[in-house]
Amino acid sequence: MSPDPRAPAPRAPGGTTPKIRIRGLKKAFGSNVVLDGVDLEIAPGESLVVIGGSGTGKSVLLKCILGLLTPEAGSIQVDGEETVGLSEREMDRVRRKFGMLFQSAALFDSLPVWENVAFGLIQAKEMKRAEARKLADRRLADVGLEPRVGELYPAELSGGMRKRVGLARAIATSPEIIFFDEPTTGLDPIMGHIIDKLIVKLTSKLGATGLSITHDMASARRISTRMAMLYKGRIVWNGPTAEIDRSGNPYVEQFIHGTDEGPIDIPLQDHFA
Repeated sequence: MSPDPRAPAPRAPGGTTPKIRIRGLKKAFGSNVVLDGVDLEIAPGESLVVIGGSGTGKSVLLKCILGLLTPEAGSIQVDGEETVGLSEREMDRVRRKFGMLFQSAALFDSLPVWENVAFGLIQAKEMKRAEARKLADRRLADVGLEPRVGELYPAELSGGMRKRVGLARAIATSPEIIFFDEPTTGLDPIMGHIIDKLIVKLTSKLGATGLSITHDMASARRISTRMAMLYKGRIVWNGPTAEIDRSGNPYVEQFIHGTDEGPIDIPLQDHFA
């Protein structure tokens, strides 16, 4: 008999409950099956990167964990608590553990930088504005930006500065889990490297658990302790980052080497239509 995916999360030998535990997760949009039985675990303090090509379901997986999408089947546990089926109010309570760096930074154009960074502190934690401003300045310093940047508006920032402001906002509430959505997309290689170093430094400083999704293998190698590859709605490989070059998995081999020959189905007609 197969185990019940909604059963309490098993404890590791050290007695530690997985920070995130996913079992049998399925999500479809009409006839398009995006997630087809995803199983995944993330230990406290771990940095897991889910790799895979565009359209493989990475963003959908993230949205399901965040409670923005409801799966058709399966289980998502955070610190051993089942989150699938929670009310919006209950899910908001769970989300207080989360920080998020969006792919495009997703800053509020009408707010100055410091208010973007302090948004969660003021709105969710009801912190006084003066206190929130001081903390926002500290978080900006954490990502290498001076306090004067806090007075600027997002439209006045470069792409790299916007990404750093987004990272400052992601860590502002000292979250237990930080999600990174394609953290280096749109950045030049040097700035991408800087952002990756900041991600590693700040998640370690906070003692946070990291979950990233990306198709950038250079970035994935820099920020992860473990990787999992998602293909056609399933995890086809999962292991320590140090072992990915000797995974022996044909899907992983094709992806990390960027070749057009292998088991990954590439509909070339779509690109030349």
